Amino acid sequence: MTTLDVRLSALRDGGRKAMVPYFVGGLDDEWLDCVKAAAFAGADAIEIGVPFSDPIMDGKVIQEASLKALGRGTTLSSVLEGLHTLDIDVPLIVMTYFNIFHHHGLERSAAELHAAGVLGTIVPDLSLEEIGPWRAVSNEHDVASILMTALSTPPERAVQLAAETQGFAYAAARMAVTGVASDEGRGDLVVEKLRQASTVPIYVGIGIATPAQAASACTFADGAIVGSALVQRLLDGEGPKGVEQFLGEMRSAINAVGQ
Repeated sequence: MTTLDVRLSALRDGGRKAMVPYFVGGLDDEWLDCVKAAAFAGADAIEIGVPFSDPIMDGKVIQEASLKALGRGTTLSSVLEGLHTLDIDVPLIVMTYFNIFHHHGLERSAAELHAAGVLGTIVPDLSLEEIGPWRAVSNEHDVASILMTALSTPPERAVQLAAETQGFAYAAARMAVTGVASDEGRGDLVVEKLRQASTVPIYVGIGIATPAQAASACTFADGAIVGSALVQRLLDGEGPKGVEQFLGEMRSAINAVGQ
């Protein structure tokens, strides 16, 4: 069991619904201050996207932010160097594509993630059948491998993913790339498949854009992930204050669930 497993299971068992914001590492000079603002606003875990030039699941907002970060010279190493300077008691999770780790070296990547305080990774283009070598080196460095389940995932496949994911299961609420959506999707159907297979915490993401949507997701899941709606605010120049205000509103809405 990884440290992330222990921390997020304890969070769930304590009755708290998780709020998990996503940031693009290296987006601007304030990106680390924005991460700190998220922790202050009550984030329970924080995803940091390492920008990649050819993403398969990122929509236009995160693609725009990633290209901006890449234009500033952002790399895996520079993102991890930044994270290493943070002094926050919130689990950090890196989300990126396998080519980044493959190019950097699997052992080196896992070791540097651990050294930077990262407790988990999400690698959308790494399938369950191919994850073995990455998971082996990650486990050696106490870095959890978080797996995603989609609406199209067959029940028997969901059982496999639920059994193998670490930290939490990522339930994709819609068959789409990341982005803001006006409806909540059908994350409930994905959560139902996962609940039948495992007691791992389940967080819903893809399309959650408002406090109300996050709260709704938390009526059937253990947490909500917000990405594009937050990244758009940063592209619009709202900065750390905007992060704190937006996530503060989301935290309040999530806290109200079940009260």
